[in-house]
Amino acid sequence: MAAAFAGVAATGAAAASAYVLKDQGRRTQVDRQMRVYRLTARRFFHFAWVKVRGRNKTAEERARLEEQFAIRSAEDVAKVLGGMKGAIMKAGQMVSFIAEGLPPDARAALASLQADVPPMAPSLAEGVVVEEFGAPPEKLFLDWDPVPVAAASIGQVHRAVMPDGRIVAVKVQYPGVDRAIKGDLDNAEMLYGLFAQFALRNLDVRALVDELRERMADELDYRIEARSQTEIAELYRDHPFIHVPSIVPERSARRVLTSEWVEGLTWSEFLEAAGPEERATVAEVLFRFANGSIHLHGVFNGDPHPGNYRFHRDGTVTFLDFGLLKRWGPGEVERLTGVLDHMMRGDATATIAAGQAAGFLPDPFPFDADWAFKYLASPYEPFLQERFRYSRDWVGRTLQRVLDIGGEYSELIRAMNMPPSYVILDRVVWGMAALLSKLEAEGPWRAILAEYRDGAPPATRLGEVEAEWREARLTASAS
Repeated sequence: MAAAFAGVAATGAAAASAYVLKDQGRRTQVDRQMRVYRLTARRFFHFAWVKVRGRNKTAEERARLEEQFAIRSAEDVAKVLGGMKGAIMKAGQMVSFIAEGLPPDARAALASLQADVPPMAPSLAEGVVVEEFGAPPEKLFLDWDPVPVAAASIGQVHRAVMPDGRIVAVKVQYPGVDRAIKGDLDNAEMLYGLFAQFALRNLDVRALVDELRERMADELDYRIEARSQTEIAELYRDHPFIHVPSIVPERSARRVLTSEWVEGLTWSEFLEAAGPEERATVAEVLFRFANGSIHLHGVFNGDPHPGNYRFHRDGTVTFLDFGLLKRWGPGEVERLTGVLDHMMRGDATATIAAGQAAGFLPDPFPFDADWAFKYLASPYEPFLQERFRYSRDWVGRTLQRVLDIGGEYSELIRAMNMPPSYVILDRVVWGMAALLSKLEAEGPWRAILAEYRDGAPPATRLGEVEAEWREARLTASAS
């Protein structure tokens, strides 16, 4: 009788505990939603106030009002999203790194989203490891540092030592972040409203969010990332200037990912220490990794976050974090390169036709082809001349033109579409442009791109070294 009563009591306690946890999760999700709704409402009413107040102002006064609006919006977004681990913070990060068209103070505010977030308590990280492997970190590793070396939107990284002496990086997912993310991703309308705050007028915001939702669902399972990183590491095995850390499969699971430890300079450390020659080399390495992956391998990292790189004094770069991997589907890259081919030849009519076929432009096309070409080609200026120097001024001006819904090209912008399969690529293009602009990189980008797209001869010394490596790999695989 007593045993039966105890069993009933235990069952009741478990049920009560489950109810409490479920109720807490529901309240947490409602709180997350309300924070974003309040942010969206504040930004909407502030924007309306700016428009009303600017009605009778001069153009210069309206510009000052709009600049202050952009700064206040960026500060508000950074304050709200900076403490919200998961999909909402990731959304802010994805947009913040391409915000080069904003005023400097607004860029500085959004840049805080790229920094490490507050880490979780050591006991929570250890609890995740126990749940995944059935043993605490001190049983799995010779040494485990409970203080993380980095903390981001989904998980944090600890330094550890394997039983065989290998030093490794162990990424541990925040407990409960999967529920938070799933709730965020399920609430698509909230994310649509959030992204609309950033005025990405040339993008189909719904397509952007839907693509993000699909990719982030994959990010929750570190086993998927482990397979992706292993695939990329094999593609670049023994590469002369690109390094991807190896995965340690026996210490990797759904919420724990262990890989080879890599020393190196962070982005900010590199910018502070590097001279012009080092910056030029690194810029070319970043460009080659992105475009070689896109055009040669049809699979690429969709998150050019500056925290995902480690820089070495010999000019090599280590690439980290492959949770947001994009693979081309059948015909996708061909449709894209068809547009680019005609654009690089300066053929406005053919560019419009290729853009219609790819789904970017409406058919029939109601605008003058030459006029529209000036707008469509502006982001591709680095590939329309023999040498080009990236600068923050160029990125800012080009983004302002591309995003200006009230400017000369407003009707064309409204008529354009961004097919979902190219949303992540657009993130890479602008993210890479922002990185190269911070490096003030100058180079023969058109000729380097031709190496990957057309099999053209190497345009630089790095191209020659890479071509030798590729030839050696082909020879080895054939023997």
